[in-house]
Amino acid sequence: MAKIKMRPNATVEVVKMSERRSDARPVSQAKNPTSPATISRMPPSVAPGATVPDPEVPEKAARRRFTAEYKLRVLREAEGSVEPGALGALRRREGLYSSHLTTWRRQREQGALEALTPKKRGRRAPHPLSRRVAELERETVHLQRRLKQAEMIIEVQKKVSEILGIPLKSPADAGGA
Repeated sequence: MAKIKMRPNATVEVVKMSERRSDARPVSQAKNPTSPATISRMPPSVAPGATVPDPEVPEKAARRRFTAEYKLRVLREAEGSVEPGALGALRRREGLYSSHLTTWRRQREQGALEALTPKKRGRRAPHPLSRRVAELERETVHLQRRLKQAEMIIEVQKKVSEILGIPLKSPADAGGA
């Protein structure tokens, strides 16, 4: 059994457990690391010049998208398979789950090709008039405030004219003058 150790400077050390002695050197410190005896003890992935694969996994896997034509082709092929195990072989070959086929059949029943087209994911686009509606609502609130302020000013003017004894002209008097 071989034990693989990773060093901070990315060199790889391979030591066979059965051959380990107190005076044994790791492969990276061997007198001749490229000698046939040393290389024969290395697993193929640790041979000189081999690169260590990047262990990082992408943050988010890319979502697969299937075209309507592909879905219909797979459904036709699935319905045409009558031999035992043929459907499983089809799913393995195409990398599909049984839920894919179930969903696609349901979509096909709802309305052939247009139902099978992939749906756009994410937030829906806002209604084209929603921005205008919001703008008009803000304007309405603003105008209502101004109207209330104007009505208060008129009330104050009426009270001042009453106190000072200044007669107010009525709308009928204003039109005839």
